[in-house]
Amino acid sequence: MSNETETIKSGEYRPEFTILYEDNHIIVVLKPQMTACCPDESKDENLLDMVKNYIKIAYNKPGNVYVGLVHRLDRPTGGVMVYAKTSKAAARLTEGLQKGDFEKKYLTVLCGSLGGERGTLTNYLRKNTVNNMVYICTPSEEGAKYAELDYKVIEDKGKFSLVEVRLHTGRTHQIRVQMAGISHPIYGDMRYGGALAQKGKLALWAYSLSFSHPITKERMKFIVAPPETETPWKAFDLVGALQIK
Repeated sequence: MSNETETIKSGEYRPEFTILYEDNHIIVVLKPQMTACCPDESKDENLLDMVKNYIKIAYNKPGNVYVGLVHRLDRPTGGVMVYAKTSKAAARLTEGLQKGDFEKKYLTVLCGSLGGERGTLTNYLRKNTVNNMVYICTPSEEGAKYAELDYKVIEDKGKFSLVEVRLHTGRTHQIRVQMAGISHPIYGDMRYGGALAQKGKLALWAYSLSFSHPITKERMKFIVAPPETETPWKAFDLVGALQIK
């Protein structure tokens, strides 16, 4: 190819997941909800292995295929993810992530009305590895990690609110724990929301991902709305609210 970052055309093979962008260095995909982003102790099918299998078949690659995990999304969370196709791209993307080059925005439906348009939540969180639960704690507790996010109310329907969240730190279950901590759990989050939450699929979606390309340094941004026909998303005008074309 004349341009090493030219978008790949991969023939007739179509994977079981949605590809948003691909070149020789990165692949940006849409992670389905309830699919793990990488292998874990459950041994369930995961997106990292699905991407490897796609590359192996689509480009007839022999032996082991390299795909680098750069960032994570919890299993119940769907949305935009980028994987690296080379170790060089993985190292540069990871460095960018650590230096704050990534901008990650989420959409969520929270239970109740937040009573304001914007806010910032700061807490210390600790993870219990025995039950895989995360708790708000004091700064002095062992394992405490600082967590910060900004939120913006997009549409308030009283019983439920459509909210945009921007993470400043990437802690396990961060949005779920911090929102439950102010008594506005995410719709469907019975784990952290308890009686305040509503039963259903977790309404948390990584809708916007922005980062610098590891080779060209071009600023890249990907936006994908949550599934508009599913509850509780269908109660809101997602496209209109986000001005997604």
